[in-house]
Amino acid sequence: MTRGRKAVRRRILVAAAVVLAFAVAAFALLAGQDEPKADPSDEAQVASGRALYLTHCAACHGRNLEGQPDWRQRLPSGRMPAPPHDDSGHTWHHPTAVLFGITKHGLVPPFAPPGYQSDMPGFGRALADEQILAVLAYIKSRWSPKVRATQAATDAQAERRRP
Repeated sequence: MTRGRKAVRRRILVAAAVVLAFAVAAFALLAGQDEPKADPSDEAQVASGRALYLTHCAACHGRNLEGQPDWRQRLPSGRMPAPPHDDSGHTWHHPTAVLFGITKHGLVPPFAPPGYQSDMPGFGRALADEQILAVLAYIKSRWSPKVRATQAATDAQAERRRP
């Protein structure tokens, strides 16, 4: 592996660690709130979420949740492309409360480091909380059973950590 590739890999790992640290902090901030419910088995919620996803999210994250090409590589602007929300992405690694916060507020503290530049807007003015939960239910409904179970375990673990 060349020095350049090692440096890029190291930067990606550091960036991922920073984002994870802020996601943990965001979860701690949200710990006092009721756990959002995005139920991938609720057909009505999923159908509503699909329509909302196609209207508000698909332009960046793809009609099939595939994300933008080369989503792990910075754009010329220095920002990261929109990641996939399918099994190949990292969305399912986060508790629902964090996903809800990022969707509602955008990639701002406590969901990202101070000064982090992102094209991900907050949808809190455009979508009601129930609509955001519907979008998350739709995304979850598209995950494989294994990924869905893993993310549910992440939610359960986050719930146990609540005061």
